[in-house]
Amino acid sequence: MRLAAMLLFAWFCHIWAVGSLSADGFQWQQPEADHVDLLFDGRPALRYMMPKLDESTADKRNETFKPYHHVWSPDGATLLTKGPGGLFPHHRGLFYGFNKITYGGGKQCDTWHCTGKTYQSHEKELSHEAAGGSASQVVAIDWHGQDGEVFAHETRSVAIKRQKLGEVDGWLIDFASHLETADDQPIHLDGDPQHAGFHFRASQEVPDKTAKQTYYLRPDGKGQPGETRNWDHEHPESPDNAKNENLLWKGMSIVLGDKRFTIVYLDHPSNPKPSRYSERDYGRFGSYFVADVTKGQPLNVKYRLWIQAGEMTVEQCDELSKTFIAEAAVSPTPGSG
Repeated sequence: MRLAAMLLFAWFCHIWAVGSLSADGFQWQQPEADHVDLLFDGRPALRYMMPKLDESTADKRNETFKPYHHVWSPDGATLLTKGPGGLFPHHRGLFYGFNKITYGGGKQCDTWHCTGKTYQSHEKELSHEAAGGSASQVVAIDWHGQDGEVFAHETRSVAIKRQKLGEVDGWLIDFASHLETADDQPIHLDGDPQHAGFHFRASQEVPDKTAKQTYYLRPDGKGQPGETRNWDHEHPESPDNAKNENLLWKGMSIVLGDKRFTIVYLDHPSNPKPSRYSERDYGRFGSYFVADVTKGQPLNVKYRLWIQAGEMTVEQCDELSKTFIAEAAVSPTPGSG
């Protein structure tokens, strides 16, 4: 099953490389001890953090219990995402996990907080490419359960393009994951909007200095600074939950230094539903779902992020979503087949 996932992820990344918009562009650097950098025109664009679990101290374990991707601003001058430490130290850049997992005939674990002996481990890089205005990376990640044992294999892909939206340069980032059981035992993924799914976490500077300037763009309009909406996990029948469920996109606008940046999170209709959204003024947002993974039915998800300096409109976000859905409709789901 993993071989099939690898081959289709490679195809997915090849398609991304076709028709890129930039002439010079992306270049992967040589890996360092715990990370590898992707540059664009000599400036940082992405960093894949691939730490090896270190359990010598509690702090070391916290720093090394999950892989994730950092993202810089399109001009390479500002690191937009957060690493270990700070407010909610388990939040990391672009990250994916669930706080309520049942596996192995009744065992339970949490790959969001990575409590106890649970963690996610980078196993190897399966491929990477860089050509002009596009680049991609495919990695193998294992999910470890309550006793540290491997219960799931993930193939994770991140692909990035340099594009323009109107006159503004930005990053178009596709995140895709193929998750399968490691021992043929069913896996149940669950959680709540604040502690499960695929999320973006902004730099610690946001909660430290600018949280009350954060606002959200939604399909029904622009929110007020500091105002957030969340799917109410404790009251699932609340009529207000309809505003925070099964959205095709959501935008977050944050301030770092003296600059404002907008990140648009695009969900695909083929991902498990219902998708339930979370917003925080300190710069974390995303969605989660409930799903089962079995020997015959691995879990495939795909999301897209658009990242740019400055503000955006609802209409621009709608167009990004329409394009994402149209493109994905003509491509096979990564890991299928």
